[in-house]
Amino acid sequence: MAKVVMYCTAVCPYCVSAERLLKSRGVTDIEKIRIDLDPAKQDEMIARSGRRTVPQVFIGDTHVGGFDDTAALDAAGGLVPLLASA
Repeated sequence: MAKVVMYCTAVCPYCVSAERLLKSRGVTDIEKIRIDLDPAKQDEMIARSGRRTVPQVFIGDTHVGGFDDTAALDAAGGLVPLLASA
């Protein structure tokens, strides 16, 4: 399974929803990077994704996007193949 990285904050319902969706698709390990604890990580997230909002989900080297993007990819049938690609 591909490595999953999610930039998030402590209080973020979309982060919880993204994590729930990923786990429902078989992801057992999500590397969560808390941007609220380390401002440098927020800068890193913006540089990698071009976005300022959380969550920002990366599967392998692919930037999936936020929760809505991740859910849309799943609805289109693309999430599971991407997770299995690594």
